[in-house]
Amino acid sequence: MIISSLLDTDLYKFTMMQAVLHQYPAATVQYRFKCRTAGIDLARFVDEISEQIDGLCRLRFTPQELDYLRGLRFIRADFVDFLGLFHLDRKYLRLQPAASGELELVIEGPWLHTILFEVPLLAIINEVWFRNTSQPDWEEGERRLQHKIQRLRALPDAEACAIADYGTRRRYSADWHARLLPQLRDRLGAQFVGTSNVLWAMRYGLTPMGTMAHEWLQAFQALGPRLRDSQAAAFEGWAREYRGDLGIALSDVVGLDAFLRDFDMYFCKLFDGMRQDSGDPVGWGERVIAHLAANRTDPRSKTLVFSDGLDVDKVEQLYRHFRGRCRLAFGIGTHLTNDLGPTPLQIVIKMTRCNGQPVAKLSDSPGKSMCDDPGYVRYLRQVFELPPEPADS
Repeated sequence: MIISSLLDTDLYKFTMMQAVLHQYPAATVQYRFKCRTAGIDLARFVDEISEQIDGLCRLRFTPQELDYLRGLRFIRADFVDFLGLFHLDRKYLRLQPAASGELELVIEGPWLHTILFEVPLLAIINEVWFRNTSQPDWEEGERRLQHKIQRLRALPDAEACAIADYGTRRRYSADWHARLLPQLRDRLGAQFVGTSNVLWAMRYGLTPMGTMAHEWLQAFQALGPRLRDSQAAAFEGWAREYRGDLGIALSDVVGLDAFLRDFDMYFCKLFDGMRQDSGDPVGWGERVIAHLAANRTDPRSKTLVFSDGLDVDKVEQLYRHFRGRCRLAFGIGTHLTNDLGPTPLQIVIKMTRCNGQPVAKLSDSPGKSMCDDPGYVRYLRQVFELPPEPADS
């Protein structure tokens, strides 16, 4: 099976899931799959994907895995006890081929019981596609990996350029992912700060990395506060759960302008930093640094995390531009875990509804927004004082 452990997912799924258990255990949600790469016929592999999903739904957390989670400082005992009873249930998932060759994949049910589907489903779809459509060139993959490591090590004051693996969902395969991480650990040393993947963190003695994803802030659009207050309420809810731990805030759920309006001096001082996941990274960093300074917060005490489609060229550019002005961290995904020759897929699973109401991400990058209700997108833009964007869908 492609997924052999429920820990084979990103840490922020567990951190969000714990907060859902404690704060919104009755919330219901809907997620939808989308392949952004044109001309990809995933439907022909629907039976193989479905078989892998059946295997995923048979998995349970092992005692060793639960003990590992229990040892993380921010994971509470009651959440681990809940995970001891947990499994992914196929009844919350609808999978069928569409006439266009796309997959129609919808996840719908209690947020608490569906939140862990996203990452392993994307990893399954990705690996099924590549095992059926390509032959891996392991030697070329190794050559490219070593070249990246050499370039990262050659940066001035390299340990200040913190590198993390964020590549689970779009990796070439689980085997390749497991093969490259020990090399990053051993050759980059302290410069390699960890991985988002909890299973590999446990197996290879790495630090699991991650805080929140877009769905945490999207859900608050339907969880009770005024829509205009939803982003601030999501940050308040996070702080209530983690009391200053896991303090990297995501900045692009309704665009940077709206984020900066909501991220006032209280949040600037409370959170450890911000993460960039769409738009122009240099412009984003300059505006965030200026915002911190304007709110009486020393940017050099905060971490700017860049994670939007990074490769080594972008890491080097951003590191040289911002070095010494703030703390820097870079979450590299596909460029590490799926760079063996074949073109990676751009596939996502996004929350589209919560408690029966539409929710949306309004990305700073064209084409990354996703919502099934264009009327709601227009309303969301109006509420957050954003200009209309015809590309939203």
